Amino acid sequence: MRAEGIIVQSLDSPPTVVNLSPGQTATFGRGTAECPVDITLPDDGVSRLAGRVLAVEDHWLISNLSPRTTYIVENPEGGGEFVKLAPRRLDMPVPFEFSRVVVPGRTGPASFLVFAAQHVYADHTDLVDGSPDATRVAFPLDETAKYFLVLVTLCEPRLRDCSSPVIPTVPEILDRLSGLPAAADLTRSAINFHIGYLAGAKLRVKTPHDGDKVKADWQRSALVSLALQFDLVRAEHLDLLPPPPGRP
Repeated sequence: MRAEGIIVQSLDSPPTVVNLSPGQTATFGRGTAECPVDITLPDDGVSRLAGRVLAVEDHWLISNLSPRTTYIVENPEGGGEFVKLAPRRLDMPVPFEFSRVVVPGRTGPASFLVFAAQHVYADHTDLVDGSPDATRVAFPLDETAKYFLVLVTLCEPRLRDCSSPVIPTVPEILDRLSGLPAAADLTRSAINFHIGYLAGAKLRVKTPHDGDKVKADWQRSALVSLALQFDLVRAEHLDLLPPPPGRP
């Protein structure tokens, strides 16, 4: 049977947990005795009634009742995925199964969690088709190749912390992969080659126009953005790398 409804949970201790069936709502905000809310965000920079969550079968909608503050809905399990919720925006659908709603406050961002039912996917069977008009893979990546190790290393900071601005440099990539047998023969020039190969042949990132102000790391940054945007590199791919420093 298909699961329905969502769970809304605060981040205080012990947490407030609200179970919502389809059609039910939960409010959030600073709250007052005259304006109680289901999820309290005790910051005087948060509106008394900041917003509302509505359960709709296996997904949910969120409304921003603030006249001037934008909220963020993050996917904590993704590669930096998030959507913005503009002021006064009503009933915006959220595509994530697990979400963190972030509301700016005076003492820092206030947040709470929303758990939706597991998404349902169509069954798919690969068909053998050798015809000339067969559908090709948009991004043909070989996850056993050295260039994929380089791509995972580039994406690692963002996968571990979706708000991280860090884009590893070539020396940092070389150092991160040191000791890994599959990358034993990598050099700086080889890593530069793999980055160029990924950008030009595999992910086909766009070269900035002449005259644009281009940062030195534009190519690496573009690779990270595209790889995470289309889930070409995911959290499970971090297992291909050596343990991070300080971890067993």
